[in-house]
Amino acid sequence: MPNDNEKSFADGKILKHVDEGIGIITFNNPDKRNAMSLDMWEGLGQALTGLRDDDAVRVVILRGAGEKAFVSGADISQFEKTRHNAAASEEYSKRSAAQRALLADYPKPTIAAIRGFCLGGGMQVAMLCDIRIAAEASQFGIPAAKLGIAYGYDGLRHLVSLVGPSWARLIMYTGMRLDSAEALRIGLVDRVIANDEWWNATVAIARTISENAPLAVKAAKITIAQVLKDPAGRDMEAIRQTGAACMDSEDFREGRRAFMDKRKPRFTGK
Repeated sequence: MPNDNEKSFADGKILKHVDEGIGIITFNNPDKRNAMSLDMWEGLGQALTGLRDDDAVRVVILRGAGEKAFVSGADISQFEKTRHNAAASEEYSKRSAAQRALLADYPKPTIAAIRGFCLGGGMQVAMLCDIRIAAEASQFGIPAAKLGIAYGYDGLRHLVSLVGPSWARLIMYTGMRLDSAEALRIGLVDRVIANDEWWNATVAIARTISENAPLAVKAAKITIAQVLKDPAGRDMEAIRQTGAACMDSEDFREGRRAFMDKRKPRFTGK
């Protein structure tokens, strides 16, 4: 019988799985090192929407199939058809914009679980996530200058916010590859874990998040997003509202009771 917790999109190149409050999306194109096609972008959007609307899911992990890549970039074999000039490239960008915006503004915590190549468009996916956990055998880079591509405002805004303008310039001007140790040192990833421990460690982080109070996690996510905006563009009312929702929640009462009873709290997100 089919499992309602498992679905596939984009002819099986995007997989969605739910495991005890954790949603897992897998880029499943290992023959091309999980290179992203437009169909895969659209499948990613479908998977993200399904997990967003599933109340049982509290955190989402994105990973690549196999051991060689997270996402090795865009599927360059499609470029002659989809990105051969400025007009075609703009249309390509428009067709993937909704999915990128969905991930950028996702209401639940997101983790990029990276092993192997994380290049170009794969870096964009990883940088759109809240947290990046890398296996030691990972490589990072944006080879846009080697392909004659302008990487785009949103991707570079996230890169600069993570590593600063000087490292962003070095990465973009050279198209260089970075290993996991250097990626960690410059702030591109948050943790590097031994290859054989990486997946279990990533799931453990997701499990910890999923067991915390969802409204408090949401408040942190909303507030940090506002901090990153220019002062004139910040929505301080949204911060106030999410803070008030926490303080009036049953979960806040449960957290206090659990602390006094010296037991683990059982949060419901209400």
